[in-house]
Amino acid sequence: MKLRPIKRRKELQPLSRDHHYGLLLCWKIRTGFLKGVEPERIKNYADWFHSAHLVPHFKLEEALVFPILNNNHRMVKKAITQHRRFHRLFGQTEDISKSLSLIEKELEKHIRFEERVLFNEIQKIATEKQLETILKLHTDEKFIDNTSDPFWN
Repeated sequence: MKLRPIKRRKELQPLSRDHHYGLLLCWKIRTGFLKGVEPERIKNYADWFHSAHLVPHFKLEEALVFPILNNNHRMVKKAITQHRRFHRLFGQTEDISKSLSLIEKELEKHIRFEERVLFNEIQKIATEKQLETILKLHTDEKFIDNTSDPFWN
């Protein structure tokens, strides 16, 4: 089954680009494991990505995007539950390899769910004012990566 490109509203495109960088995190974790990189090195990068990119992204989604659909909506509840799970997984200090593996698998599924299902529903019912507010508060900033230890190269 070939998936057709999703027509994303311009106001939500910066959030979709954030998702792209989240998918790159998943790729970097996979690549690190394939190359036999020490899990602690991968975790250092993942922790940086979590605090620098995922935490602000989750906060924005939960404050501005999800309420458009309603925080009691089953899909929004699912996304918020997944956000909480990621915070716990990133906070794990034991069995780092297992936590990283779960982050890699679950984050990719989460991003695909938001992009293919949740955001589509949200953009169907969002008002122009709601979308303008999102765009005003989340501009398309250039992604600056942490290349202090590029273990994925």
